[in-house]
Amino acid sequence: MGIIITIMEIVGSLGLFLYGMKVMSDGIQKAAGEKLQSILNHITSNRFVAVFTGFAITAIIQSSSATTVMVVSFVNAGLLTLTQSIGVIMGANIGTTITGWIVSILGFKFKIAALALPIIGVGLPLFFSQKKNRKNWGEFMIGFGLLFIGLGYLKKSVPSDNQTLIDFIAPYTDLGFGSVALFVVFGAIITIIVHSSSASMAIVLTMAASGLVGLDVAAAMIMGSNIGTTIDAYLASIGATVNAKRAARVHLMFNILGVVVILLIFKPFMTLIRTIVPGDEITTTLAMFHTIFNITNTLVFIGFVPQIAKLVVKMVPDRATDEDPNVYKLEYIRSTIQDTPELNLVKAQKEIVHMTQLVEDMFKTYLNVFQNPDKKMGDEVEKLRDMEDYSDQMQEEITSFLMECSKDNLNEDGRINATNMIRIVSELESIGDSCFSLIMLSEKKYNKDIPLHANAINEIMSYTKLVDEFILFIKNHINEHLSQKNFDKAHELEDKIDDYRNKLRKEARNQISEGADVKGELLYIDIVRHIERIGDYCLNIAQTLRKFA
Repeated sequence: MGIIITIMEIVGSLGLFLYGMKVMSDGIQKAAGEKLQSILNHITSNRFVAVFTGFAITAIIQSSSATTVMVVSFVNAGLLTLTQSIGVIMGANIGTTITGWIVSILGFKFKIAALALPIIGVGLPLFFSQKKNRKNWGEFMIGFGLLFIGLGYLKKSVPSDNQTLIDFIAPYTDLGFGSVALFVVFGAIITIIVHSSSASMAIVLTMAASGLVGLDVAAAMIMGSNIGTTIDAYLASIGATVNAKRAARVHLMFNILGVVVILLIFKPFMTLIRTIVPGDEITTTLAMFHTIFNITNTLVFIGFVPQIAKLVVKMVPDRATDEDPNVYKLEYIRSTIQDTPELNLVKAQKEIVHMTQLVEDMFKTYLNVFQNPDKKMGDEVEKLRDMEDYSDQMQEEITSFLMECSKDNLNEDGRINATNMIRIVSELESIGDSCFSLIMLSEKKYNKDIPLHANAINEIMSYTKLVDEFILFIKNHINEHLSQKNFDKAHELEDKIDDYRNKLRKEARNQISEGADVKGELLYIDIVRHIERIGDYCLNIAQTLRKFA
């Protein structure tokens, strides 16, 4: 009965620790996450820069799982290459060692648990603040406090005089190298179960500090946690692109190979660690082991990034697909306990860029048809029909995707931007509809041989240059907050389009009064009307971009 109570106390303490870690990580990601994502999005192909980026982001958000899930998401969205992702993953492994130092120093050398409640007391009013940044930092402080309260309970739940636990573990700690290999597996299993290398690190440090396991066994468990932590990236890659699967496979392969390398030199490596950290401070020694272990692996493998990429490409080959290229699908994939919902907005933004390019191509396709009034353009009409259908699918899928994003724990800026992006997608789809209506008018003109007045084509082409300029303006500023200067530019373009429309309508009325073909002039007015509508939709998008957080 005693062992059951002890296990339940450990599980409860670990649950509080994990919850604190999640709240703290969520808070810091909301406070600084978008800036970190921007940094990750703009790293160069330089592998050393990628390693430092992975280290810095993980050290800040205190979660290598969150960083690697972020990396897989970016690779899935095409924002990072496979080669770039390898460096970031290596850096994330080094960055996660900061957690070990925090837990080792604050959790075992100072009575940080005594400060945990005051920290929560300071964070609570911030959490209820109306200012989003204060609210996010308040959430971070509450999580920080809960984390160390959980760690305090965990230390009490694993007493050094618990003979039952000692008797249970003892037979497995005296098998020489077999013990090391066994506890590598044990460490991996614990990390897979709790979905957090930080939590498993806290367990290992607590067991070591309580005397339940020795230094070598604890070090083996830490190596195992490096393997177990790859589960989050792997789960995030399920259903994702081939490159995302490759990035997750890189994480798994790199961490396994790193453990194999250290196991081959385990005894001399542990002698080195003991030399660097003399004395009986086992938690400090383990934190140092974790750090040097990950730095050593990065130094060993960083010279082989291209080779690792080639190997992973062979392991995860391009898949043959029978998917219809005319069918658009954007699946929403939730990650695990280390969720980063803002990253899904990055993926949606990339799809909106594609949709903007699509409607620009549709407008140019229409212009090509309109400039060739005497040429049968059946293929072009069919092409634009397919593009219009595709834009409809994009609107439906991206909108559904953004609705799913809104259900997640987005920060205030994320919720605002998700709502605005849904409006933008709707306006882009309307541009596509207008392009299709325009080409239908051109087909009607061709099939029924409806004449336009002599200068009609030149007038319309001059008009479409303004609309083409507006579409390009939207394309260049899509997904960004529109400055007042650029917003004024958008209104200026819209005013020019409206003025030109009035001029062309007046011209059409004059042509009718002078005896021109009525059907031709009514068709001409219809064309002008649909072109002008595209300008309206572009202005609506500009107004929405102005609201971007």
